[in-house]
Amino acid sequence: MAGETTKRADDHLLTPDNAVLVLIDYQPEQVGTVRSIGHDELMLNITAVARAAQAYDLPVVLSTVGVELGVNTGTIAELRDALPATKEIDRTTLNSWEDEDFRAAVEATGRKKIIMTGLWTEVCVAFPTLDLLREGYEVYPVADAIGGISSTAHEQAMVRMTSAGAQPVTAISLVAELQRDWGRPDADELRGIMRWYFPKLDDLSAKG
Repeated sequence: MAGETTKRADDHLLTPDNAVLVLIDYQPEQVGTVRSIGHDELMLNITAVARAAQAYDLPVVLSTVGVELGVNTGTIAELRDALPATKEIDRTTLNSWEDEDFRAAVEATGRKKIIMTGLWTEVCVAFPTLDLLREGYEVYPVADAIGGISSTAHEQAMVRMTSAGAQPVTAISLVAELQRDWGRPDADELRGIMRWYFPKLDDLSAKG
């Protein structure tokens, strides 16, 4: 039956039934210091990921750092608009996996495939990824929706995570993997994301 493989929780690929999206520290203070990818491209890709999570009804764990301490502000507006009902989990820890509330939120989903996004790649993505891998999770960093303070910082963090067993994806490959079958009843969800994404990507290319 068309679309049947996408509904299997035990599929070896990512599906709407076996994955959880994690977003860590997409706050103005962090976004403004990213140098490994342009701001507009970063926000385009992470917003596409967030839209996909909404479209395919993925559980989402959204975390911030330092808001309650008064150091940082909350999640950047583009993501709050894409995920209006998702509650923020604020932390003091650099490694989100060491925060009890964050850890409990991930564990509560019962899912072992973690779609990992965050800022910076070398800290807030790499640290929990390494811990999650050690605890038997599968982790999929979205390489073009995360960023570091330099290209070297981002690239070396990707190497470190991949060497430990992480499986990098990109924003659009992720959306396509969740979709998998144009015969799905909700195939228009992917078409809608693509129609929104590519004109914006073309605008970015024109500016470059």
